[in-house]
Amino acid sequence: TNRMMNAEEYLNMRGEVYFRFLSNRDNIELLSKTISLDRICADTIYAYANAKEFKSFLNLNLTYEVLIPPSLQIDKVNFKAAQAPGQWNYYPTYDDYLSLMDSFAFKYPSISKLYEIGTSVEGRKLLYLKISDNVTQKEAEPEFMFTSSIHGDEVTGYILMLHLIDYLLSNYGKDSLVTRLIDNVEIWINPLANPDGTYKTGNSTVAGATRYNANSIDLNRNYPDPQGGEHPDGEAWQPETKATIDFMKSHHFVFSANYHGGAEVLNYPWDTWSKAHPDSNWFKYVSKEYADTVKKYGGTGYFSDINPAGYTNGYEWYSLQGGRQDYVTYFLNGREITIEVSIPKMPSPSDLSLYWNNNYKAMLNYMNKCLFGIRGIVTDSITGLPLYSKVEIVGHDADNSFIYSDSVNGNYERLIYPGNYNLQFSAKGYSDKTISNVSVENFTDILVLNVELVPSIFIDVKNFSITVLTNPFGSELKLKFGLPTDGIIDIIIYDITGKKICQPESTFFNAGYSPFVINSEGFGKGVYLCKISFNGSLQETIKLVKL
Repeated sequence: TNRMMNAEEYLNMRGEVYFRFLSNRDNIELLSKTISLDRICADTIYAYANAKEFKSFLNLNLTYEVLIPPSLQIDKVNFKAAQAPGQWNYYPTYDDYLSLMDSFAFKYPSISKLYEIGTSVEGRKLLYLKISDNVTQKEAEPEFMFTSSIHGDEVTGYILMLHLIDYLLSNYGKDSLVTRLIDNVEIWINPLANPDGTYKTGNSTVAGATRYNANSIDLNRNYPDPQGGEHPDGEAWQPETKATIDFMKSHHFVFSANYHGGAEVLNYPWDTWSKAHPDSNWFKYVSKEYADTVKKYGGTGYFSDINPAGYTNGYEWYSLQGGRQDYVTYFLNGREITIEVSIPKMPSPSDLSLYWNNNYKAMLNYMNKCLFGIRGIVTDSITGLPLYSKVEIVGHDADNSFIYSDSVNGNYERLIYPGNYNLQFSAKGYSDKTISNVSVENFTDILVLNVELVPSIFIDVKNFSITVLTNPFGSELKLKFGLPTDGIIDIIIYDITGKKICQPESTFFNAGYSPFVINSEGFGKGVYLCKISFNGSLQETIKLVKL
């Protein structure tokens, strides 16, 4: 039904209520912690709430007006799939969606692969399509992620993501930018992050979709928050949230975006607090470029409703806690922007191609941004093997804005505004390395900076220290121990395959610093692991090299 109901009827039928009220901005933080703010126009605030949230809102004694939800303000008939796949002027059924995702991977197996990362509350699939020139491999390339419709009734981005997948796959080898992206970036696209909300009324139509998931939880308030803690909304992590967190933690996403609807603006970090992100200049530049591009192709008034510039700092628009944008940027050391792509949350199907034409050039350029800045590979100076390393800009980084190199391939990508920077590289068991006056000149060139870290020759474990006097070593391996008390040292040396090579007898040492020499003439050239224990408990394993 699309008749006006009271709040209780909506809550009983849909698990959420959509309403508006008047309030000044002084109350925004309190309101944001009480209900799910959706849009602010002057002093008019549009919001959603589940039963618990709405009860708390009523305690604020504000006058409100219940509204017909956007997804009930349309004709269901017009939302059925009426066109052939590839036209992109219709909303697919859930089964159509699954078939489309399968068909992409089937038709383009050399550059695409479909992954199911989990299921929703009601068992619908959470799908990502990976697009890459070597799709079955994990390469030393930046990983990029697009997702949409974490709010189930905001579905413009849902179609944009499907259209983008089709465009990338069908233009590989034909379009230079598309080919560059697929050859140099590992692209991951999730068109539908909240399938239960989108298909609230059944798998045959998106009409009647809800913002919240099947448990009446706003998934974009359900993530750990830099200020609000692990559960800022007071709710357990939902299956959709948990699956996405686990998926993102298993990857190395350099840059990402989350598509929403209900407004037209790019929203960059932070949402949770007023202080600026250290890379605010970079966020503003990337946001401005997207906004300027869609304004060029979208005509008068597009991307101007919230801010004439087309982009805004999240907190300055309205604060929120538990959003995915801040989670990715703070806890995963990534960079994520929220893109509100259309004022109508569920545009007429006939307008979907228009939104694609307005946005696709900006979408491609946005993805391309993860190829500029400072990048390289961090390796062990002796073995040449890749390292998981912290990469920090001295005097610049704060609030977890530093990044890490990839744990598999050692590659790092530091997206950064032009300027001169001092970069510090650090990894456990290695000496820190600082490279000064690294110059980033513009947004069109990439600065390649490969770094080798030298293994530490001094290890201190609870006052038990080890100094390696010869590394690499030759005919003799010389060690020196710093002992807090008298005790027994045990040493076992393994080769890189784990085969035991040498185990001297347990040796008693007096407190203080004591040297120890091992005859290593019989050792072949290569890498060795030396396991050292003191009094049978304190242990450390160090890497050694025989030349």
